[in-house]
Amino acid sequence: MPQITVDYSEELADTFDRRGFALALPALLAELAEATPGACKTRFVRTEGSVVGDGTGAATGVDGIVHVMIGLLPGRSDRTKARTTAAVLDLLGKHVEPADGIRLHASAEIRDLDASYLKSAPQS
Repeated sequence: MPQITVDYSEELADTFDRRGFALALPALLAELAEATPGACKTRFVRTEGSVVGDGTGAATGVDGIVHVMIGLLPGRSDRTKARTTAAVLDLLGKHVEPADGIRLHASAEIRDLDASYLKSAPQS
């Protein structure tokens, strides 16, 4: 915990510093959401065929989408979650440089992990 999943569209594959983002995120989560930096697990999922809205904007450019989902144990206030997601979007902007003609649509959310959440110790 935290469990972090970052979905990003293939249009951003060459201009998204995923490793830099993943390495900077734990300190931010520790500061704002009292997360344990060493416990952060981030995975990236590249998506294909993204569409924004009804597609009418496609004639003038391409849309690139990034969505950051952060799962934390319950206990953070809505205010803390909102401040944290705003900071995550700011950090994301420092690690994504869309190519010319690509409009970036970025979003982030924090959700409480369910009571059924368990993890196992790393295997050596």
